[in-house]
Amino acid sequence: MALTAALAVVFAAILALPCDFYKIPPHEEVARVARFVVNQCDWASMATISTRDPVKGLPFSNAFSVSDGPVGYGTGVPYMYLTHLEISVQDLQVNPLASLSMSLAQTDFCKTQGYDPQSPLCAHVIFTGTVLEVNGTEADVAKKSLFGRHPEMVDWPADHDWFFAKLNITQVWVLDYFGGAKTVTPEDYFNATPYKSFHCKLNLCL
Repeated sequence: MALTAALAVVFAAILALPCDFYKIPPHEEVARVARFVVNQCDWASMATISTRDPVKGLPFSNAFSVSDGPVGYGTGVPYMYLTHLEISVQDLQVNPLASLSMSLAQTDFCKTQGYDPQSPLCAHVIFTGTVLEVNGTEADVAKKSLFGRHPEMVDWPADHDWFFAKLNITQVWVLDYFGGAKTVTPEDYFNATPYKSFHCKLNLCL
């Protein structure tokens, strides 16, 4: 409960900030870029292995709302609010392996800079891992993280048996510059600090 209360204080602090803009880290600092992208993005494309005909056994991509916490104070953990009625979640019940991708094309950054979503300069991150349900204190953290960024979730149908989940990250791929994708270990990813300054500048990312 203490952690939940602390998160509530963090959300209040975010709302009090005079500016919600943050500068993307240098492309050489790959782990920081990955953390930055995740904290900036509100949704992700998740690929599972389909269990339904006529695409059974094939990759199946679907969009999900995500949050790793309030902007500027993310944990790096991609949390989701899921229901067993959802087709991708039914895939996960058979095989929990998944791939999750997020891109700054989801924000105003790439458009403002004139970057096509497929451009390497339009930073995007691809995670692989397993989707796990979270409970107890971590479920409280997930709830605060998700409901703070997606307030509509509060009113989603109660009879859908919603639960909180996260991607347990095993590998991180980052494409944020020319020369191909780079990999980051989960340890380096979680140890990275996505923000060094909260000051507004001209070349910023929403």
